[in-house]
Amino acid sequence: MKNNGEYMKIAVMTFRLHAPWVHSLKEKRMIVKSMVAKLQNKFHVSAAEVDEQDTHQILVIGVAGIVSHNALADSLMDEISRFVEDNTEAEILNEMREIR
Repeated sequence: MKNNGEYMKIAVMTFRLHAPWVHSLKEKRMIVKSMVAKLQNKFHVSAAEVDEQDTHQILVIGVAGIVSHNALADSLMDEISRFVEDNTEAEILNEMREIR
């Protein structure tokens, strides 16, 4: 077994969303908590709000998953991206992807 990381890749994504109807941090937390739980349950990844915690209408969610190779990382990120788009009314302002 090699120790140089050949057999393990980490797919990392960050979504920046705008939800103009949100008027309180409590309302925002409910939306974020729901999306994070759905991502964790469906894809078995780590997910959390990673920035803008004190801004009502901006949601920044980070997602990370371990996969065996780059093709799987790309496929997983494509599925997660579609899932986020299909499961929120918020506008996706930015999506960042990285394979480590």
